[in-house]
Amino acid sequence: MIPPAPQRGRGTVHNPHNRFAPRLSVVEDDGWHQEVPSTQGTEVRVEAARTIISRNTSPDLPFDRAINPYRGCEHGCIYCYARPSHAYWDLSPGLDFETKLIAKTNAAEVLEQQLSKPGYACAPINLGSNTDPYQPIEREQQLTRRLLEVLLRYRHPVTIVTKGSLVLRDLDLLAELASQRLARVMISLTTLDDELKRTLEPRAAAPKARLRAIRVLREAGVPVGVLCSPMIPMINDSELEHLLEAAREAGAQSAAYMLLRLPLEVAPLFEQWLHDHYPQRATHVLSLIRQSRGGELYDSRFGARMRGEGVFAELLAQRFAKAARRLGFEAREQVRLDCSAFCPPGGQMALF
Repeated sequence: MIPPAPQRGRGTVHNPHNRFAPRLSVVEDDGWHQEVPSTQGTEVRVEAARTIISRNTSPDLPFDRAINPYRGCEHGCIYCYARPSHAYWDLSPGLDFETKLIAKTNAAEVLEQQLSKPGYACAPINLGSNTDPYQPIEREQQLTRRLLEVLLRYRHPVTIVTKGSLVLRDLDLLAELASQRLARVMISLTTLDDELKRTLEPRAAAPKARLRAIRVLREAGVPVGVLCSPMIPMINDSELEHLLEAAREAGAQSAAYMLLRLPLEVAPLFEQWLHDHYPQRATHVLSLIRQSRGGELYDSRFGARMRGEGVFAELLAQRFAKAARRLGFEAREQVRLDCSAFCPPGGQMALF
């Protein structure tokens, strides 16, 4: 069969097998001509969440709790490490991940319930650990904004990671949170090349829009940093210094980076993307990834999964460290948020 052509505005046209499904269906060409739609719309399903704060004990992450108001992400980034999580909902990590989305419409109400529990211990909550809280459907759903309103009322610190310029819609809330040392934003910046962005992150904000978001947030007094992620060998790694320079010029105070991660179904999807868009260098790219992952396309070990190992990974780390020092970036950990102000509405703040 002739492989399907890439769809404009989507990261992939493939829907690989759901690893939890008991049966595997294989499409075969029976010789009958069939019209296939050139585009596929976005479907949003509703979920009533029972809990909204997820916990982790990963030493690789600077937070131990997170909120994801959505499952799946319309940005369609082909490299997204969250794609395999869609299999838990009997959906494919491929095209389903970016077209069949789930919105937790009661997220704000459930958050209030969890924050009001007597035994709750305050620590910064991250928005955007698994899918982007400012993906396009947030414009209508407004779940992230409602979560921020709850966090502001409770004086609860929050960190945000996003590649969506829609974050500026909530500038009023973020500025108020920041004035009380309760908010920090990291803007994910992968490339300055619009054409690469179009295929790599089809529905994410343009590079210039993300740099503008950094500038506006900083001018409003919101602590903001840049996350150069993922760095992909022979695709965008040559841009690392330019990304840091552009972000610093826009006002970013801190910086971080991550090496490409290809867990489970992400690996074959990314391989297909390489062969579709960069066929002449695909073999070299995959070779460098394997050199950084102990001979495999992915290494899930704590301490290695974010940075990789080997010559290429070490060189990337040295380049980042040198550029960060030269540009005067702070470490993310230096931006401390205030957990002492946490107080449920109607409650009494601690005296000491």
